[in-house]
Amino acid sequence: MKISIAQFKSKLGAVDENFSSAERLLAAAKNSDVILLPELWSTGYYPTPVENFADTDGTRTKNFLCAAAKKFSVNIIGGSVIVNDGGKIFNRSFVVDRGGKILAAYDKTHLFSFAGEDKVFCAGEKISVFELDGVKCGVAICYDLRFPEFIRKIALAGAEILFIPAAWSLKRLTPRQILTKARAIENQIFVVFANSSGISEVVNPRGEVVAESGRGEEILSAEINLSERTEVIAAMNLLADRNLRVD
Repeated sequence: MKISIAQFKSKLGAVDENFSSAERLLAAAKNSDVILLPELWSTGYYPTPVENFADTDGTRTKNFLCAAAKKFSVNIIGGSVIVNDGGKIFNRSFVVDRGGKILAAYDKTHLFSFAGEDKVFCAGEKISVFELDGVKCGVAICYDLRFPEFIRKIALAGAEILFIPAAWSLKRLTPRQILTKARAIENQIFVVFANSSGISEVVNPRGEVVAESGRGEEILSAEINLSERTEVIAAMNLLADRNLRVD
């Protein structure tokens, strides 16, 4: 499976321009099986008041992603966007298959209070696991990465690849690089991390970085071989060896 990350830093509040940038990058990465966009790519992170920039019911975003997926016959993890759903504001990710069908919608569960997200967004309440070309995948958004029990639920639901759109500050690059490796190792999954600020990466179940971007706009691609995950689990099945009898 060829995975591509469309890394770019959106212009704050410049929605039309950001959609154009996303369209250009999706076209550039069209020869992929899956393309991942960053967090809040349509608005930047994040303009206020957020309700003025929210996509009502995600309509524009869904139409855009579905059209691009169908045009290029590619699966798209649509990063995340600000969505107004019934008067509530969410940081939401849409997943679209090659035929232009929406497979999943996920709302960011852990809101980054340090940046005031908890004051403007509503938190999601469920994980999201889906199949792309027969491969079980999951999605989390940025700050979700810091919560191992949450990522473990995605792994227990069968995800083999975890996609993470993010707008992670490079001031906190070192902990983020440790966390992506840790989540990959402890759950024996691939982790694909798309960061609008740069240094996106693909990490294998051994915790090895198989592809890493620079800091500017870039298409980062990597071939994922699912048999590698099978080999890792065959050698040491961590999830099967969990002991849940400890108080």
